Amino acid sequence: MANNFNNAGASGISTNSASPTTLYTSTGFKTIVIELDISNTGTNASSVTAILYDTSANTSYHIVKDAPLPSGSTIKVISGQKVVLNDGDEIRVYASANSSADAIISLLEDVA
Repeated sequence: MANNFNNAGASGISTNSASPTTLYTSTGFKTIVIELDISNTGTNASSVTAILYDTSANTSYHIVKDAPLPSGSTIKVISGQKVVLNDGDEIRVYASANSSADAIISLLEDVA
């Protein structure tokens, strides 16, 4: 089975905690999240949240919650450690109101 490196990104992630941006969904295989970065692209300070949604348990787990993110800065939410996603699991992100943020995730897909 081949391992495939991939990435996904979102510009202007959601500022609504009830409707976060789904940054990535593991479909048909296991995936290892290598890195997740969120950048504040606006002029206001922000806070950001990243969630792992486990479809088999229908439960969300915070990877980081309300992490402060000054204007023009980036936070490495996942870096150095790994997060394993099973088939159907999702990474969801959102920022605080009146802010603007982008997110990018690096992955290793189709892991045996």
